Amino acid sequence: MFAPLIRWLDERIHLDDLIAPFKHKTVPRHRLSYWYFFGGITLFLFIIQVLTGILLLLYYRPGANEAFESVQYIMTRVQFGWLIRSIHAWSANLMIFTAFVHMFSVLFLKAYRKPRELTWVTGVILLVLVMGFGFSGYLLPWNTLAFFATKVGTEIAGQVPIIGKPMMIFLRGGEEVTGATLTRFFGFHVAVLPGLVVVLIAIHLFLVQRQGMSVPPKVEAEWAANPAARREMKFFPNFMLREMMAWYVAMGVLGALAAIFPWNLGVKADPFVSAPAGIKPEWYFLFMFQTLKMIPSKVWIVDGEVLGVLGCSLAGLLWLLLPFFESDKASRAKVWITGLSIFALVYVIGMSVYGYVAN
Repeated sequence: MFAPLIRWLDERIHLDDLIAPFKHKTVPRHRLSYWYFFGGITLFLFIIQVLTGILLLLYYRPGANEAFESVQYIMTRVQFGWLIRSIHAWSANLMIFTAFVHMFSVLFLKAYRKPRELTWVTGVILLVLVMGFGFSGYLLPWNTLAFFATKVGTEIAGQVPIIGKPMMIFLRGGEEVTGATLTRFFGFHVAVLPGLVVVLIAIHLFLVQRQGMSVPPKVEAEWAANPAARREMKFFPNFMLREMMAWYVAMGVLGALAAIFPWNLGVKADPFVSAPAGIKPEWYFLFMFQTLKMIPSKVWIVDGEVLGVLGCSLAGLLWLLLPFFESDKASRAKVWITGLSIFALVYVIGMSVYGYVAN
């Protein structure tokens, strides 16, 4: 049915030449191949974010006097508006979750090794930007929890020495969290961050396609010892069909969560009331929030919050540059990085669970 259209396009843009690289590209097949799907699932959820975000933009109004009411209108008056908003909120959380899973799978499969250092760097920056999506989007409904969580989050950013105060004022659009903050976060959420993410996704995908899929060191050794054991499949259509099935499963999980557990709107923000008891950030910031809470107010002559923020920043920089500490000959570095990776995973999960129990 589509053959005439395909021929018409091929005559004008040489369609076969465009898809030829994908036809010849192969993907390694081994016992850990299923971890490859999480990168594609994260991309799929980002596409869902963009599509549902566009639909929400048709009705949302970014103002302190209108934001809450516009979201309330979407959820109560617009046909299936509650479902679209719920899908948008759940897909944001699932996207961050799958991005974390993808990052740690890359780490434990040693897929960051030479020559894929830049692939790791772009991936970590993408994770930070995706978390920025969550932080900026959290305020947009202008409810009580979002208002005070944003206030706490921007105050933490203000603890950075020298640049902290200007950074907090820049994020808030002033000294306090006001309607100017909401407008500024709206701009970050729908323009600045999407533009940066799209560019970085393009670079990340280019690097992945250029360098191919990494193979774990143990599998590499097995294939080197026995070349006949090497197994591969074509990227298109074999791997692509499997990836689309993973997307289908992700869509099923997302649809079930959105329909069974619709996202609550809460109460409209009032800057003049006190913060609710036990307020805490979203789950993906909870391990950092709990870490800062556990640091004493004073450590020698340094403020505890300043020390915590500097420590988290240093840890993030170390994480970004992790591939550059490993070399082919430095076996100690490999063991050190593996140990650090296990510690980081246990720490993030443990502190997140503790944060929920303690609060």
